[in-house]
Amino acid sequence: MSPTLLLAIVFGYFLVLLGIAWYTSRGAGEHSFYSGDRKSLWYVVAFGMIGTSLSGVTFISVPGYVDAKAWTYFQLVFGFAIGYWIVAGVLLPLYYRMQLTSIYGYLRERFGLHSYRTGASFFILSRLAGATIRIFVVLNVIQLFVLDAMGIPFEVTALAVMLMIVLYTLKGGVKTIVWTDTLQTLFMLGALIGTIVYITRQPDMMGWLPALKANGSMRILDLDWRSDSFFLKQVLAGIFITIAMTGLDQEMMQKNLSVSTVEGSKKNMRTFSVILLGVNLLFLLLGSLLFLYMQRQAIAMPAHSDDVFPTLALQHFPPWLGLLFIIGLISALFPSADGALTALTASTCIDLIGIRDRGWDEPRQKRVRQRVHLGMAVIFLLFIYYFHWLATPTVIKTLFDIAGFTYGPLLGLFAFGIFFKGRPRENWVPWVCVCAPIITYFLRLYSQELFFGYKMGFEVLLVVAGLTMLGLWASSRPAKA
Repeated sequence: MSPTLLLAIVFGYFLVLLGIAWYTSRGAGEHSFYSGDRKSLWYVVAFGMIGTSLSGVTFISVPGYVDAKAWTYFQLVFGFAIGYWIVAGVLLPLYYRMQLTSIYGYLRERFGLHSYRTGASFFILSRLAGATIRIFVVLNVIQLFVLDAMGIPFEVTALAVMLMIVLYTLKGGVKTIVWTDTLQTLFMLGALIGTIVYITRQPDMMGWLPALKANGSMRILDLDWRSDSFFLKQVLAGIFITIAMTGLDQEMMQKNLSVSTVEGSKKNMRTFSVILLGVNLLFLLLGSLLFLYMQRQAIAMPAHSDDVFPTLALQHFPPWLGLLFIIGLISALFPSADGALTALTASTCIDLIGIRDRGWDEPRQKRVRQRVHLGMAVIFLLFIYYFHWLATPTVIKTLFDIAGFTYGPLLGLFAFGIFFKGRPRENWVPWVCVCAPIITYFLRLYSQELFFGYKMGFEVLLVVAGLTMLGLWASSRPAKA
């Protein structure tokens, strides 16, 4: 593919996003940046959330995951769907009842200022790591397959993309993100479906469905209790990953809270959960088809499974399909960055700085918010450079590994607040939330030796949350005489 054509596509796509940002932010006040004036349409939010939830990690890594684990990833996705219904039934009514803009305001009301800021800090750390991994995945593919040939360094590519994202998110906030995510989801799904249709219509792919059944790549269930992809722990991990990474995540919740009523927000969440099942099945089917296609075409396997889709799309498929892949990839990039950047700005301003509580007029609030926004963009860039230098190959596993350790304390804090009446000593809370992931890290490191061959996987999240709750309970007991 011509690098010039690629750059033209990226620039044209950016102009469209900039146009949406200009249109949606007309006449918007400073409060609109955080809440979208609570005028978002539930079905638009539901569709746009597909792009935010899937991102470049799903687009690249899930098809590559099939080679090693077949369709066992769907066990996790099934847990995700259950988790979304729990979020809709438990957390959304709580947030609407308290009229929260930042969901971590719940921790301030329930426990106090230390817990509030601890929760917000863990969210900021979680989202920084998760969002920048997703951005890195997409940038790395574009860099390796196109821009390296032009002699453009990765650092320049990342800087240019972050500048684009800052330009269209700096003013519009949530109102802009809801609509740009919708556009980006549409292009991503177009690339997915277009690729599947092309592969299944190739003469060499006749009888592809019986072949996939025969080679076992469509296997979903893993019933080995010692495996890190055992059915029960994958489903449970999926449930709690969703509760933590969606229900306790400011980025995901601020879009849902921009819907005018709690019933509309619930409807959005439940509709999205059903769509997500179908879309992930399509990504897994794509992965099976890609590996079967490579086998029948006698194409050499790339060193990393994450490179299978881009290798075929850009080097073996026709140019129009490569173009569709790039558009889909770009569409996976921007939702990973724009919503996260907006949410991190909102959480920092509201939760850590307390921009609403200082009595500042709107112009001063706007200046502070824009400086925070730019500062967050710089931190994003540094994280992306770090992952580039680290060169992490197993991206989807790395993403959930990080999520388990960083979202676990959040899950423990909220669960303790909802299900227990105790109130922990405030000065203990940050220490409990830091110690729980550290202890879990060592438990996981030696899990096979300690637990009779059991290998700890994505359920790390539950262990961290459980230890956090245990620490909070211990600190809430009355002191002995």
